Amino acid sequence: MFDGSKQLTLTGTVRVFQWTNPHSYIQLVVKPESGPQQEWSLEMGANVYLYNLGWRPSTVKAGDTLTVTVVPLRSGAPGGLLVEAKTADGKSLVGSSAGDRP
Repeated sequence: MFDGSKQLTLTGTVRVFQWTNPHSYIQLVVKPESGPQQEWSLEMGANVYLYNLGWRPSTVKAGDTLTVTVVPLRSGAPGGLLVEAKTADGKSLVGSSAGDRP
């Protein structure tokens, strides 16, 4: 499902953070240098796993700006596995590791 040979860095605005089981998601609206904005669906691990990594249901909110590292979908659709997220204030949070794909 994910192309483990690639990683992308994206900056965008959180539309929604879904703290759900079995996986959590961030919907991130990204404005590329050219073309229309895209909404990326970024998959993460289970919330119990994320909790142990420092995430909480209130860690990110709609409207927050994030810079993320993702392993993109093989299909080329705007989505992928979140590896790391960096908040506007510089806080870095691990979302998943390349060897821990859901």
